[in-house]
Amino acid sequence: MFKTFIQNKLENYVRAYFEKHPEVKLVAVAGSVGKTSTKTAIATVLSKKFRVRMQDGNYNTHMSAPLGILGIDYPDNVHSVGQWLTVFRAAKKRISEPADVEVIVQELGSDRVGEMAHFGTYLRPAIGVVTAITPEHMEFFETIETVAQEEIALANFSELAVINRDDIDGRFADLLTNQNVDTYGSTAAAEYRIEIKDFDIRHGYNAALVAPEFEADSEVPANIRVLGEHSLRPVCAAMTVAVKLGMSPKEISEAVEDITPVHGRMNVLRGVKHSILIDDTYNSSPASAGAALQTLYSLQAPQRIAILGSMNELGATSQTEHEALGNLCDPNLLAWVVTVGDEAEKHLAPAAKARGCQVKSFKSAIDAGGFVNGVLEEKAVVLAKGSQGNIYTEEALKVLLHKTSDDQLLVRQSPQWQEIKQEFFSNL
Repeated sequence: MFKTFIQNKLENYVRAYFEKHPEVKLVAVAGSVGKTSTKTAIATVLSKKFRVRMQDGNYNTHMSAPLGILGIDYPDNVHSVGQWLTVFRAAKKRISEPADVEVIVQELGSDRVGEMAHFGTYLRPAIGVVTAITPEHMEFFETIETVAQEEIALANFSELAVINRDDIDGRFADLLTNQNVDTYGSTAAAEYRIEIKDFDIRHGYNAALVAPEFEADSEVPANIRVLGEHSLRPVCAAMTVAVKLGMSPKEISEAVEDITPVHGRMNVLRGVKHSILIDDTYNSSPASAGAALQTLYSLQAPQRIAILGSMNELGATSQTEHEALGNLCDPNLLAWVVTVGDEAEKHLAPAAKARGCQVKSFKSAIDAGGFVNGVLEEKAVVLAKGSQGNIYTEEALKVLLHKTSDDQLLVRQSPQWQEIKQEFFSNL
């Protein structure tokens, strides 16, 4: 009852905020994967022209999203009446004062049927961005069709829907009731896209931005400092939103150069023995893990190593999805496949071994990092990928960093996270 009361109060404050400040545009981001990178890319580009609010952290639930929209910190103690009263006072002040932003970029999450549609009972985004429809939270959704219905709900309650053409199967277009739809991606099928000219792992992509609004005979160049074709899609989304909100090609071209990877999202780091570390440890899903592997394969290196942690929240599909990822492990392109966690050991590792890969499995990411340190060759490339809860593959990379001080470039390094991880590893 207490939680329901708080949630209703917060939603009412958000309604009141947009009624009082109709000039403020809401850009909402949903999807199976890529939400955080897309949200951050959009906010980065729009900040070139607009006053933008994007709350750091995962403010994407029904309790936290309203606070992210209003720019209010989540209480340390959710059971404290006093802290919630402080939040309510801050919300009332935010509503009554002149708007401090022109655009709010907000991530919306869902792990159960109907949660996304509920956001539509009090939000009407100017632009709703759907990043992907891939297996997620399958212990609750069970089928990919249910996932699609959930995520596309954002498109249907937004004024304009912006859909990732690459990572959303065309058959799900039947679920769209909103006729105001644009597509983005990294292939020619998308209306808004990026055409790659050249790539260097140290500097990223030399590319051209393509949009219907740009002059056909006038190329819009851009230097994009991300790694992996799938990492270009958040940049495409940011370009699309920027065009729709009236930014010029020149403003957008300059702004995308400011986009850098979120910690733990295909972030390139220096490793020992002049190695290159690809830190993709923020989280993992079948789609993102497969894309990360393909990126690793595309890089020239004397030795490639994949550290692959278990993918959580896959429910009954866990065995199938881990085996599928194991089958993507190519012995001709990987020197070692190193797994972390029970599901990866039970299902991914045997599939990779069956393909002929050298495989080593560990319960602890720290032990996995120690093993890789022992087999690492000069100028190798190491990819680390894994789910957050009870996997923490970033700790494997910590062992391999060129400088110990670079550990602050890894995800989940706050004192609170360190305490959680220390307890986890001590109990293995």
